[in-house]
Order: sequence, then structure tokens, then C-alpha cells
Amino acid sequence: LLQQGRQSWLAGLKTLLLNVSRAVTRDVLVTFSPTEGPSRLNTTEEGKAGKIHLPREIFRSLSSQTVRVVVTVLNIQQLGMFKEVNQTAQVLDNTVVGITVGESSISGLRHPVQLTFAHRELPQGVTPRCVFWDARKGQAGGWRSSGCVTQPGDKGTVCSCDHLTFFTLLLNPALDGSTAKALMAVATAGCGVAVAFSIFTMAFCIFVRCRFRFEQTVRTNLGLHVNLVGSLFLLNLAFLLNSGLSGRTHPRACGVLGGLTHYCLLCCFTWMALEGCQLYLLFVKVLGTYIHHYLAKLCLLGWGFPVLVVGVAGAIGSYGEYSIQTMDHQVIAHLCWITSKHLLVHYITNCGYFGLIFLFNMAVFGVVTQKSCSLQGTGAVQGHRKPWKVALVAAGLFCLLGATWALAFLTYGVSSAAVVYIFTILNSLQEIFIFIWLVVLYYPKTKETTGSLSYIIRHEKTTTASQ
Repeated sequence: LLQQGRQSWLAGLKTLLLNVSRAVTRDVLVTFSPTEGPSRLNTTEEGKAGKIHLPREIFRSLSSQTVRVVVTVLNIQQLGMFKEVNQTAQVLDNTVVGITVGESSISGLRHPVQLTFAHRELPQGVTPRCVFWDARKGQAGGWRSSGCVTQPGDKGTVCSCDHLTFFTLLLNPALDGSTAKALMAVATAGCGVAVAFSIFTMAFCIFVRCRFRFEQTVRTNLGLHVNLVGSLFLLNLAFLLNSGLSGRTHPRACGVLGGLTHYCLLCCFTWMALEGCQLYLLFVKVLGTYIHHYLAKLCLLGWGFPVLVVGVAGAIGSYGEYSIQTMDHQVIAHLCWITSKHLLVHYITNCGYFGLIFLFNMAVFGVVTQKSCSLQGTGAVQGHRKPWKVALVAAGLFCLLGATWALAFLTYGVSSAAVVYIFTILNSLQEIFIFIWLVVLYYPKTKETTGSLSYIIRHEKTTTASQ
């Protein structure tokens, strides 16, 4: 039994000893592999093994002429070591790398130690994080990331740390199974509420537009709101169909459903951009030029441009079944969406496109807010604006321009579950916010309610009053 235990220990422990002179003129490079252990750089193929880069700063700060460098590669699955209490993340290849130089503790390096952990493409829903073992954390020790910077790549992740100890690469699940199911339930319920309020909002805008005599600019604004809310209605409806039918449809039908969902999402982004452009024309350019069939041209752009994008993406086969998996490849959700092989399409057409729209709309929102505050300070709109209505108009514009969608950029990382919940809930409530905002702003038709925006524009543009 002792002999078997000794063999198991040696199988999980591989060490390389190097004697390095203090007068070293170049950095020290070492490779390590979970199966072959550590070795000098030129004895192992660099692309198939990890790499350790020790800067010259480490050796020049030591007092002795020759120091011993110890690089240890541990298989923690065989050794049963370095396991944190209630740990949900997985250690890459169950490998922990320890680095020791001399007999003193080394920390606070200006030029960090770089460890490159080689790996294949990581599964979806997993975030790599460089960590080190801190024996002082908790009762039995734990992983920390302070002092380490993570630089993920396709074939490996580089960890740059300012000290020496035992390092590894943790694969943190962005969402676990229970969280994903709860989010799907919240999103489904929220989409149902959003569909109902989208119908209420469109009906209200159409009723007000036909019932009262508004100026042409106000009628154009109401038409814009109807189209934006209509795109949100189609998006929520497509998501409900997607979550209900995905996993049980034919691959071609799933591709069509994925393209339809992508089209509805792009329509929402495009109409948010058009809302921002309309605000820019009203508050910044203050144009009085009549554009023939202006709303019809906006509709052609808002509903037509996404057709071109989806058509190109569909021509290269971007749509199909998309699976969200845990680290152990357990499928927790099926969606008809952009496939994993064409994620570049998602990054360009969704993340990049919305990023540009968000920056533009927030700039317009800042200009509108600045003009409103400056006019309030001069007393130009005194008596026509109440503080609660000012806040309501600002919040409504904030939702109308799609600011809540920007939370999607914060849903990456270890602690993204709370942000995902907030993102899901706020976007489910977006239609409710817009409905309340439009009711207070446009109905009943009194000087106070209809003047909340038009009075500011009237002050800027004396030739015509606009909403």
C-alpha cells in the first residue's frame, strides 16, 4: 500500500530544478505540460505545452550568486490537493504550477511573471481566470486573483502575476444550470408582460394620433414610437416562440426561426437609432425643412436594412441550433440562433452594431439633457415643468434610446449572474416604462403635458413648435 501511494504521489508531481546565476543577462524560459512535467523550452514543442517566463528582475534582486529555481507541476486530481470549499469552477487539466526562486518570498514585481496555459477552444459559457493559492483564505485556503492579469486567447491564456507561488487557470461557469432555468422562467414571464404592454402602447399611440390634432412633427414622433414598440413586440414574440419550439424543430425550421429572431433584434436596434436621429434633428439641427413621405422613408430603413443583414448572414449558413453548455458539456438550454461556428456574425451585427448606436444615442441624450437644464436655469420654461415630470421625461428617453440594453456588455465574467437578472428584468419592463411615459406625455392634450418637450424646442426654434 505504501509503495502504491508513493507511485501515485510521484505520478501527480513533476519537478524541474534549475541553477541560475545572479548575473543572468536574459529572461529564463521554461515549458510545462500536465503529462510531461516542466522542462527547458527547447526540449518540448512550444505550441503543445505551457510556458513560463521569469524576468531578469527576480534574479538581480537576490543576494546569492547562484539560486535554485524550482518549477513544480501538480496533478491535483491524483493528489487531492488545492480544493476550495464549495468550489464551482474547474481547474484547467487539473494542473497547478508552482514556482520558487531561492529561499525568500518574491512579490511586488515591476515586470510580472508570465505563465501561458495552453488549451484548446474553451466551451461556451466558461470564463478563464488566472488565480493563485492563498492558504490564508478561509479555513482551508482558497483561490485568489489579486496581482494577476488574465489575457485569454484562442490557443492559450496568458497569466501575468507580480509574485511567485502556486498558479492555475480556473474555468468559471458564467451561468450554472439552476440559474439558467430561473433566468429562462423570468425572461419568459417578462416577455409575456412585454407583449401585452406593447399592444397597449401601439393602440394608445394610434388612438392619440387619430383622435387629436397634433402638429406634423408630433405625428411623426408618434409614428416612430409605434414602429419601435412594434419591433419590441415582434422580438418578444419571437423569443417566446424560440424558447417554446427550439430543440423540437427541424434544422431548417430552426434556422428560419433563428433568422427571424435576429431580424427582430436588428429592427429594435435600428429603430432605437432612428429615435436618436429624430431627437438630434429636433434639438441640435432644429431643421424646419419638410421631407416628403418622411415617416415612410424611415420605415423603409427601419424594417428594410435588417433584411439585408439577415439575408447575408443566412446565405453563409449562420443560423441554426445554439446550445448553452456547462463546463462538463451538459446542455442547459437550446435556442434557434446564430450557431457557435459563426459567432463572429453575432459580434459584428449585434455587439458592434448596438455599440455604435448606444454611443450615438447617449451623446444625443446628453445634449438634450444639457439643453433642458440650461433652459430650466434661465427660467425659459418656468411654470411648465414639474420636477417629477422632468425625471419621467429623462427616464422615458433613456428607455426609448435603448440604454437598458447596454447592460448586456456587463454580463460577462464570474459575477455576471446578478447583472443578467437585472438585464432580463429591466428589458422586460421596458415596454411598461414606455407605455407610462407616453400616457403622461401625450394624454390628455393639455399645455403642460404636450409642452414637456415641445416648449424646449419652441424656445430653440421660434419658427415652429415641435414635440
